[in-house]
Amino acid sequence: MELRGAFPEEFRSQLDLLMRLRRDVRRFRSDPVEEAVLQRCLSAIPLAPSVGLSEPWRILRVESETARAAALKNFEQANAEALSGYSGERAERYAGLKLSGMRDAPVQLAVYCDDETVQGHGLGAATMPEMRRYSVVTAITLFWLALRAEGLGLGWVSVLDPQQLNRDLNAPDGWQLIGYFCIGYPERLSDTPELEEQGWESRVADLPLETR
Repeated sequence: MELRGAFPEEFRSQLDLLMRLRRDVRRFRSDPVEEAVLQRCLSAIPLAPSVGLSEPWRILRVESETARAAALKNFEQANAEALSGYSGERAERYAGLKLSGMRDAPVQLAVYCDDETVQGHGLGAATMPEMRRYSVVTAITLFWLALRAEGLGLGWVSVLDPQQLNRDLNAPDGWQLIGYFCIGYPERLSDTPELEEQGWESRVADLPLETR
């Protein structure tokens, strides 16, 4: 492996483009994802930094009809409950959002953090145990970018009851759900977040950077 300092401008430009075109995808084509492509993207996960080198990410591949049906039911119940928390125009907007690609995505993963791992010997996690979960999120980010580079989309489903999902998937004790992910080829590509397109929220133009 070649070690280098700064990368050339062309590479930096392409990396910037990749990050700008990363989207949270909820509308998928039915095309299958080649296993070799998926595995290539998954190989980005161990490259992520982790507190104390604990590598606490754990992944369940959700493939059976029973498991997928349980996850979808979980989402639909949580989504209905979330809708009841809005009223008026905001409720109408929420009802019109597509917040899950669980009916269509060919690949579905539940990603967890193993909060009880002994790897890393607790370094950095004694004072901030949530750092293990942050480590998993950084791994997901690398995975997300790797997928986008292959023309694949990822949708992060957070409207869920995590405890119920843990029971339905028989996740080990000590594993904390970080996210349920739908993966496949997107119906369309856009450089604008779908929630912004649908008028739910606008992106903040400036980075909220303050000096102390």
